[in-house]
Amino acid sequence: MSVVNNKKVGWFRSGTPWVWVSAGAVSISLVMVFGLLLLIAVRGLGYFWPVDVVAMDYTERDGTEVRVMGEQRETERVPLERLIEAGYSLENHRGDVERHLLKVGNRDLYGMDFRSVIEPDVKNRTTPEGVIVIERYEWGNFYGFLESVKASGTIVAEGAAARTELKQRLERSLALHDEIKQIEKSDIGAINYELEQLRLKQRKLELSNTFDAAQEQAISAARAEAEQRYELLQKKLTDLYAAINRDSVMVRSIEGREVEIALSKIVRIYRPNEMGYGDKLLHYFSKIWEFLSDEPREANTEGGIFPAIFGTVLMVILMAILVTPFGVIAAIYLREYAKQGPVTRVIRIAVNNLAGVPSVVYGVFGLGFFVYFLGGNIDALFFPEAAPAPTFGTPGILWSSLTLAILTLPVVIVATEEGLSRIPIAVREGSLALGATKAETLWRIVIPMASPALMTGLILAIARAAGEVAPLMLVGVVKLAPSLPLDGNFPFLHLDRKFMHLGFHIYDVGFQSPNVEAARPLVYATALLLVIVIVVLNLAAIHIRNRLRQKYQAGH
Repeated sequence: MSVVNNKKVGWFRSGTPWVWVSAGAVSISLVMVFGLLLLIAVRGLGYFWPVDVVAMDYTERDGTEVRVMGEQRETERVPLERLIEAGYSLENHRGDVERHLLKVGNRDLYGMDFRSVIEPDVKNRTTPEGVIVIERYEWGNFYGFLESVKASGTIVAEGAAARTELKQRLERSLALHDEIKQIEKSDIGAINYELEQLRLKQRKLELSNTFDAAQEQAISAARAEAEQRYELLQKKLTDLYAAINRDSVMVRSIEGREVEIALSKIVRIYRPNEMGYGDKLLHYFSKIWEFLSDEPREANTEGGIFPAIFGTVLMVILMAILVTPFGVIAAIYLREYAKQGPVTRVIRIAVNNLAGVPSVVYGVFGLGFFVYFLGGNIDALFFPEAAPAPTFGTPGILWSSLTLAILTLPVVIVATEEGLSRIPIAVREGSLALGATKAETLWRIVIPMASPALMTGLILAIARAAGEVAPLMLVGVVKLAPSLPLDGNFPFLHLDRKFMHLGFHIYDVGFQSPNVEAARPLVYATALLLVIVIVVLNLAAIHIRNRLRQKYQAGH
């Protein structure tokens, strides 16, 4: 018996149980993480698959016979007691009841996108032929049947011939829409930017009392030339709008109401009930590409999120560029130059405590110091001609990047210090013995050997900064940015502009959307995309770190 007890004691003292407990905890954590990501992926990516349109005849609580048509997005089992409390007459039923969530669309007719139907009320369910789904720039999807195609108010095709005619005219309408978008956002936007720069230039000369007749003539000539180009583009836009507004389509809803929709308001038309697996797969990937490359519409509940992707990546890159030199310099000073004593220990404690400060506090600091104080003084010194409109004295992507740089600075400092402390003292002494100065030793020997640790700090900083939302709400992020911070207008990178962010987009769509049911799948899709963006940024940094580690392996 004592031998068995001794074996048990020896087994516990060996630490083997704790190894197994640690391995089990890690395994459970990984399963939970991958399970969460799988749930997000299924809920988010499943939204883009074209679901068959079903028609249901059912009886409402007041006894009215109703017929609805739409996509059956969700089905859940609801306790019978809850439905009875809600006013349903289900005394003859037992157990849970299925409740279907139908995306009926036609918001301009019904005032809502979704309708709940319980299974006992359904009298008939069919998958009608000839159903078309019309994705629109406004009012969401329309579910109905094609009646006719019109041109300038005159019917040009009906019945079976309307399909071919509609396809040709819709392709023409989409091409015209892309041309109009190019002119409005790119060409006219560039002219407006040029006119604004001329106005600011004139105002600056007037403030400095150097605005003479020659300069006035040059600015007037440039303004006249820009306005002439603007008038030509406006005339072209008028012709394009007249051409795109010519065609329309007559459609009929399931209850027989006819609606005329201009082709200029249509994004795409498809027939899910007639699509094969290959057609649905092509449609699925086209919707995902639209989600990744297009701009949002319908209060961010439709369209894409490219501006949010671009803003997130650009902000993280700017943050990394800003935080790296400050963090490395601070770590080098604390480890290599500062006298190790009470003051240095207090500084290290302060740095560690800064890592635990709530992020919203950094946002308040960034708003007060960067935006109001620093940005306001920059405007007063360098942009007086723009007053009273602020240039840098307003939230923007520069101040957001600086705020997150300060937020993640402690992580970079601590990681870099740890890397510097692991460099053997013999390496430093050998470099000094060969005649190198301390600065040369740091620059050519110590810092390159500590670069993997520096990259580790940067990886941790990117992982935290990319998901932060609270401070950004105060220093630059907005619901919808009219233009990207990077465009074709000099100086190309506009650090004073506001921007969109994936984290804030999730918050806005999930909690501020006027159409919660329509926005819910986009929350999952955007969350999955944010995770992917963070993983890609981290993998790039990890790849660089591994290359540096291999390069300086001998030094370690």
